[in-house]
Amino acid sequence: MSDIQIIWPIAFHLVAAVVLIGFWRRVDVQRYVSVVANIIAVGIAVWLFGKVWSNGVLVMQSGSWGAPFGITFVADTFSATMVLLTAISALAVSIFSAVSISKERMRYGYFSILHFLVMGLNGAFLTGDIFNMYVWFELIIISSFVLMTLGGERPQIEGAINYVTMNLLASVIFLTAIAILYGMVGTLNMADLSMKLAEEQNRGLVNATAILFFVGFGIKSAVFPLYFWLPSSYHTPPSAIAAIFGGLLTKVGVYALLRVFSLMFIPDEFMTNMLMAIAALTMFTGGVGALVQSNIRKMFSYLIICHIGFMIAGLGMYTELALLGAVFYLIHDIIIKTNLFLVSGVILKIKGTVDMKRLGGLYDEYPKISLLIAVILFSLVGIPPLSGFWPKLFLIQAGFDTRAFVLVAFVVVASFLTLFVIARMWSEVFWKKGSGTQEMDRPFTYFNELKPIKQAVFLAPLVLLAAVSLYIGFGAERIMQVALVIAHDLKDTSYYLQAVLGATHSNTPMP
Repeated sequence: MSDIQIIWPIAFHLVAAVVLIGFWRRVDVQRYVSVVANIIAVGIAVWLFGKVWSNGVLVMQSGSWGAPFGITFVADTFSATMVLLTAISALAVSIFSAVSISKERMRYGYFSILHFLVMGLNGAFLTGDIFNMYVWFELIIISSFVLMTLGGERPQIEGAINYVTMNLLASVIFLTAIAILYGMVGTLNMADLSMKLAEEQNRGLVNATAILFFVGFGIKSAVFPLYFWLPSSYHTPPSAIAAIFGGLLTKVGVYALLRVFSLMFIPDEFMTNMLMAIAALTMFTGGVGALVQSNIRKMFSYLIICHIGFMIAGLGMYTELALLGAVFYLIHDIIIKTNLFLVSGVILKIKGTVDMKRLGGLYDEYPKISLLIAVILFSLVGIPPLSGFWPKLFLIQAGFDTRAFVLVAFVVVASFLTLFVIARMWSEVFWKKGSGTQEMDRPFTYFNELKPIKQAVFLAPLVLLAAVSLYIGFGAERIMQVALVIAHDLKDTSYYLQAVLGATHSNTPMP
């Protein structure tokens, strides 16, 4: 029996994108359609997660072709969680876009492309076929490139060239690795690949292919030394677009690394040592990069890189506790990074700049907004018991258990670098005496000139995501239960393999 409901999160965004094309010039209608569609998408994601949590792994075999011959879609706890987080982030970005994206961009299909992007993300999370994952990655690249260049401003074009060049290189490496895999074992179904790669005698070729996959996904995840494209591109588009990029685009690469290196290429001693070294350097270089920035959005871009290192560290240690920390941090990071770039959008709307040298006095002028932003920043830093604290605790404990003391030191150093960067930002932007509103080179409506209802809509996404972050922190026990199931399934893939290769979903409830 195939569970066709698995593809609802994909099909729904396809329908929404097509409907929005029908309202090409009616931007006011597009705003409402997109927000309502994303509210419904959150409902679908919640339903899918609940069904997976209650019933176990759900599988859909396209065209009734049983695995490994057809294209398989799989919803386990990991992929269902990612779909839910994507839906929440997309809803926040959609609301923020409704009041921050210019009508000119909307007239050129902004909301439609946004839904195509979310469709691609959901497809990448739900696919059980490695070539199909490549196809969804290509849809993500195309959609994100259009969003990044929409408006045609020079900084956007320069950033987009850096972005698309590196991501196309990653795609070529990814596709090459897929071709080698197919030539080696004659299948593309990830569950079937797991079985056949374990029996493959040519371990040298298997390990070389694993390295190719790591490089391909590593570019997309922005790990050291492949991250340089990210800070040169993520600060260029409007804040709403940067938010969906910062929250989700690098995380789909992390998801792919966790999925592939737990299911297909089980890390050996060489691979775990390499992953831990790369994680340490990613944390350190990202933190130092953030330290020297005065542009808030560039600083946040480097913090994305720094915190990717925490997740790679969990994969590198490759124990159940370490994977628990990596997955917990992934859940936290999607929400908090989306919110950070929305914060930069609010600061830009209030002051007309995101250059910390020209900012100041925000707490005196807007104390309530400042306190809201403080909650977001404290969650990012990991002040106990907020959301960023718990996964670091698990990673440090896993480091001591595996005697990875150097990696633990880098986790601590990266945490202090993040604290220092955010403390400096708070001092410069909120506590320092302000010099008044800055002048812009283009027409600009400031926050205090907006009607109260529009101000409320601007802040609503920040409140929504901050509430989710607070839930992750104060409801850490529930999040830990989800992350523990995911970590267990990543270490013991027998449940996933039985569900997919048996061509039915398991009716055994999750532990």
